Amino acid sequence: MAVRDYVDTMKDKFVRENLMSDEFLDYIQGSMAPMDEMLAYYRCAIMEVETKFKVLNEQFSLRYDRNPIESIKSRVKSMEGIIRKIRRKSLPLSMESVQENIRDIAGVRVVTSFQDDIYKLAECLLQQDDVTLIQKKDYIQAPKPGGYRSLHLIVEIPIFLQDEKRLMKVEVQFRTIAMDFWASLEHKLRYKKNLPEEEAGQLATELLECAEMSATLDRRMLDIRDRITKLTT
Repeated sequence: MAVRDYVDTMKDKFVRENLMSDEFLDYIQGSMAPMDEMLAYYRCAIMEVETKFKVLNEQFSLRYDRNPIESIKSRVKSMEGIIRKIRRKSLPLSMESVQENIRDIAGVRVVTSFQDDIYKLAECLLQQDDVTLIQKKDYIQAPKPGGYRSLHLIVEIPIFLQDEKRLMKVEVQFRTIAMDFWASLEHKLRYKKNLPEEEAGQLATELLECAEMSATLDRRMLDIRDRITKLTT
């Protein structure tokens, strides 16, 4: 017991003198400052992209008498998520490396009513002269094996700061309501732990079937909309 008490005392002393010292806290704060600044720039980039879609939604409303966008969601990847990706990709620990190699730090998800709205909005975004397409992945035309459907774009846009312009990468995901509903539930279920292997396989099959049903729903709703439009114009 005496040895354990001594070890606990020395551990407490080490923490207080080293990990809680002013010098160590200053070091942590100085190391975090560049990361905090970088994440602030990504938040600015998200605001730029969100504004572009809000303007497009308003324009569609005037031209077609309907709003194609049901919702716009955004997020900046957490520090933990960034660190995990750095470790997984074995990236150098530098801001330059993070910004060059991790392209989904800033994310914007656009949820639409109909599938054809996805491609119209994506085309309108990419036609803007300050938007540069870096990468495109169409999981609608070629769904992932598990059934996931979405259109992913990595774009680069400028943000204008007090005395400089910075080019920032943003991942933009486009989904219909049905795609987003399926993906949100699939994401929650995928992280359930300790599922029996046989049951996990059956659930994966059922999720894939639900994804096909979701895609069928999208096609039928689009067809109904087009028929109504044709009959009323």
